[in-house]
Amino acid sequence: MNVALIFAGGTGQRMNSGTTPKQFLELHGKPILIYTLEHFQDHEDIDGIVVVCLESWNDRLRKLIKKFDISKVKAIVPGGASGQESIFNGLEAIHELYPQEDTVVLVHDGVRPLIEAETITDAIACVRKNGNAITVTPAIETITIDNQGDCVGTIVNRSRCKMARAPQCFLMKDLYAAHLKAREEGNTDFIDSASMMQHYGHVLYCVDGPAFNIKITTPTDFYIFRAIADAKEDSQIFGL
Repeated sequence: MNVALIFAGGTGQRMNSGTTPKQFLELHGKPILIYTLEHFQDHEDIDGIVVVCLESWNDRLRKLIKKFDISKVKAIVPGGASGQESIFNGLEAIHELYPQEDTVVLVHDGVRPLIEAETITDAIACVRKNGNAITVTPAIETITIDNQGDCVGTIVNRSRCKMARAPQCFLMKDLYAAHLKAREEGNTDFIDSASMMQHYGHVLYCVDGPAFNIKITTPTDFYIFRAIADAKEDSQIFGL
């Protein structure tokens, strides 16, 4: 079984979108979250989808799922106080719905709607071979670390750097066990699933994804998404 765990629990404070969470902002009458879900809905290797959502927006999401016929969604669960807790809530649902130890869980941001089918396919294959798969893209900007105040620290050779994106994919038994361990130890500040799994001793494997697989966090990101989505639509219509 291959199950997508879509994290859509953020409030989108950096988007300046008023009372509407960023995952529910619309482009051409369709919310960003639905664009994301459709990629997993349409992928032949995805057996089910679990969505972690702001509890106050769950009813709205159910209506949208029905409207856009996202039939692979098997559960909508409320988010927690942090991203880590929200993902655990989703894992609890997956553990109940798909208890097989070799179930593959693809953790993906609800506001990362430009994921491609090829990336999903490659990620699943990598998990089956190596036990996990972290989607990455090459770093294209100069990166500095250990900055002190206004002073630039060490400049890292960007050819050695990659940016971790999503989906981040694991065997359910491994990711669930890591979350239980973190909860037992009170470790609540992991930035993502990859950092948690590495902390608990897992060697992580990467798959390359497209550079445009961005997370929509700011208004600028939304404009980029709109431009790319429109360009893709034009290419289909005009055969470009």
